[in-house]
Amino acid sequence: MNITIKNEAEIEKMRKAGKILKDTLDLIESSIYPGQTTQRLNDLAYNYIISQGAKPSFLNYEGFPYTICASLNAQVVHGFCSNVPLKEGDIISIDCGVIWEGYHSDAARTYPVGNISLEKTRLIEITKESFFEGIKDIKAGSRLGHISHRIQVYLESHGYGVVRELTGHGVGTHLHEDPLVPNYGKYNSGIVLQAGMTLAVEPMSTMGRRDVYLEDNDWTVTTWDGKPSAHYENTILITNDGVEILTL
Repeated sequence: MNITIKNEAEIEKMRKAGKILKDTLDLIESSIYPGQTTQRLNDLAYNYIISQGAKPSFLNYEGFPYTICASLNAQVVHGFCSNVPLKEGDIISIDCGVIWEGYHSDAARTYPVGNISLEKTRLIEITKESFFEGIKDIKAGSRLGHISHRIQVYLESHGYGVVRELTGHGVGTHLHEDPLVPNYGKYNSGIVLQAGMTLAVEPMSTMGRRDVYLEDNDWTVTTWDGKPSAHYENTILITNDGVEILTL
């Protein structure tokens, strides 16, 4: 396992990448409404990131053709963009990454399209809360399994499935670095976290079974039972006294 510890100069670049990404997601959120298309959202994100002198992390990453992943309803992650209009009552997960001077940030949010059901609202809220539950009291010296275990317990206690085939990860000069950060696991397990580690923590939940499958495009992951899924992610920095969230 090759875990990188970032120095202050590297962390500053990741903060900048995180700030541009936060602003990109804010722009996308304000542009989501029934009739909007994910292709237009993708173009918005691309143009904004480029305008800031940064680069999109996802575009052409291992052949991925978009700046954002736009995953609708039962799609968990890696949804493709299209010119199909969004519909009232949909939920959409937007995952995006930004490169600033060679350093990546990575974050995701799930948004409502117009008015959505109470069940979908709750799914989005609990998934977001599980992220904050996962990083609560985490600092240098904590074990990675603390994060994984807390996310799992929080989501399952609310009746949601926890996707196991996909995980969070280290992030830095590469979009995906060691270690993997599962959303399930034993409390006192895993590596000991050190100050200067940067991680993408990303709970992915399902309203039904936790089982997923890969669509024919070889990218998009979708729930087996067709029930909605939510995704919430931030890039975090481990410090001696806690966690700094770089994408908020």
